Amino acid sequence: MSTHDSSPPSQRRAVLVTGGAGFIGSHLADALLSRGERVVVLDDLSSGDRVRVPSAARFVKGDIRDASLPDLLKAERVGTVFHLAAQVDVRKSVLDPVGDASVNVLGTVNVARASAEAGVAQIVFSSSGGAIYGDPQGERADEDHPLCPCSPYGAAKLAGEKYLQALAIDGGFAVALLRYANVYGPRQDGRGEAGVIGIWMRRLLDGQEAIINGDGLQTRDFVFVADVVSANLATFSGHVAGTFNVGTGVETNLADLYRKTAIACGTARPAVHGAAKPGEQRRSVLDPTRTGTALGLTTWVTLDQGLRATAEWFRTQPATVSS
Repeated sequence: MSTHDSSPPSQRRAVLVTGGAGFIGSHLADALLSRGERVVVLDDLSSGDRVRVPSAARFVKGDIRDASLPDLLKAERVGTVFHLAAQVDVRKSVLDPVGDASVNVLGTVNVARASAEAGVAQIVFSSSGGAIYGDPQGERADEDHPLCPCSPYGAAKLAGEKYLQALAIDGGFAVALLRYANVYGPRQDGRGEAGVIGIWMRRLLDGQEAIINGDGLQTRDFVFVADVVSANLATFSGHVAGTFNVGTGVETNLADLYRKTAIACGTARPAVHGAAKPGEQRRSVLDPTRTGTALGLTTWVTLDQGLRATAEWFRTQPATVSS
């Protein structure tokens, strides 16, 4: 049971998870329920899946840009908003920056406006480390690293951060900004524009080839979804405000990642190299030192451990025909 509110369930303040039918949001909703929280999930199901929403949560199908959002927050007596709903495809943001900004900027502004009107105490925002910092200057990017987004998606996430901080001044809510590295784990989609680990695992387990774009020497920081959930819970438990990187600090190139992914999937199938993506970052790795000090997260699931757990989950899923 959470220590936040010992009132009977019907009187307890709720937590709202926007994007709670998504990969990360559904894991977070599960964890909050296991702590005894009253959880409301808001998702428009444009990319989320209703099946992922835990049965003990109240599900509301809706858009974060809806003008009636304050009414929902007031009716449910929401104390904390975990804001994960987003347009997350970088390539779509390049093709349609207006649509990306509509969701990721205006949607976030509306969440902040509604939270202020409804008396919400805290907003925990799922931001993006790699997309905001660009290629790290030096070994790893810490929270004070220059902000150099190289895609409309990164620019929109940064704008969302700044709007939340600005609107919190008069809105009376605390803001925690969580800048994620590349998140992976069970429930990650294995289709379309999902994270590379999910795409590779689905294809390899379906007996299909997996493609590395470019030479495979581009690097990323891969963080397991359970660690991301822990970071969210830590900001909630301590009512913490501030900006925090959520990454392992370990840099892995895609060629090594593929090798580890193939091992986790039990296959020796070699990767196929495709054309490099135009404008793709060469490096991305976050410094989690502040997160360890402020949130107490000092150990992270290793990539080998996380890949094994993710492959085990994918094996339970029906095979698909990938394009």
